[in-house]
Amino acid sequence: MDGLAYIREMADNIQHEPGASAPSSATTTATGIPADSAYPAWLSGLPAWARPYATLSRFDRPIGIWLLALPCWIGLVFTAVGTGFSPMIFVWAWLFFIGAIPMRGAGCTWNDIQDRAIDGEVARTAARPLPSGQVSLSQAYIWMAIQLLAGFFVWIFLPLDAKIIALLAMPLVIAYPYMKRVTWWPQAFLGIVFNVGVLIAAATLDQVRAETILLWFGLICWTIAYDTIYATQDIEDDALIGVRSTARLFGDRAVLGAFGFHLAAAGLIALAGLAIGAEQVGAITIIAFVLHGVWQAFRMRNARDATALAVFKSNVWAGAILVAGFAVAALL
Repeated sequence: MDGLAYIREMADNIQHEPGASAPSSATTTATGIPADSAYPAWLSGLPAWARPYATLSRFDRPIGIWLLALPCWIGLVFTAVGTGFSPMIFVWAWLFFIGAIPMRGAGCTWNDIQDRAIDGEVARTAARPLPSGQVSLSQAYIWMAIQLLAGFFVWIFLPLDAKIIALLAMPLVIAYPYMKRVTWWPQAFLGIVFNVGVLIAAATLDQVRAETILLWFGLICWTIAYDTIYATQDIEDDALIGVRSTARLFGDRAVLGAFGFHLAAAGLIALAGLAIGAEQVGAITIIAFVLHGVWQAFRMRNARDATALAVFKSNVWAGAILVAGFAVAALL
């Protein structure tokens, strides 16, 4: 029996699993779909047995896929400023996007496995498949393995240097769920993990240079900024259960802190662009990036609770600004 067939059989019989709990009626719909799903209609169109797995991987919340793929694309066009724009960039861009789907899904699954007890105590996450009992722990591990296998088929196409960087990042991915328990800066750790794609992309096209490391640091600051915004949604629940975050650390100044890191990101990315020769276009790009940060801060200041998720999602456009800017610089 293959893995997917095994998962389906186990999903059909989950009510017989020892220790499986009933789904939370308060935070899930009648079909077991989380009430805060970004695409509930899409989830409803899936077979009932598949919905918890799509939810476990956040396939109904594609923002994470974009935020994982964007650093890879930024790394590609940034490196091309110094090496020249090649049609192969489009091939690598598609490959990185394809790889981002299962790897982000595997990361979310691993995070949910480790956080299943915590998620059950937080209103926004109590409906996730593990704390709500829609899947068992063994099913979640099998599903994670299937996604890692899919990611492996993308990994084999990478050059040796890029393969090594990807492998070196895996222990950091494994450690990430524990960071919120031991440090006030899990957002910084997420930034290190989520933006390693910029190093992989640089190694794919040429090599990792000093400018690439500077760019990586800039993107880490960007992640701290947008994930601080995201974490403001859970400040009260996190305080009750002892989960740490930069949003809790900054408290009432969370919006100011996020904006400060957005500015730090802009400064580091600007220095990287200057070092690699993207002067005029790079300056315009950074100005647009900063203006997006100002817009985010303004929206959060006026209606933090109501707009945190929307502002967080808008960072896809912040990343797109960097991709477009460095792509133009590379073409010119």
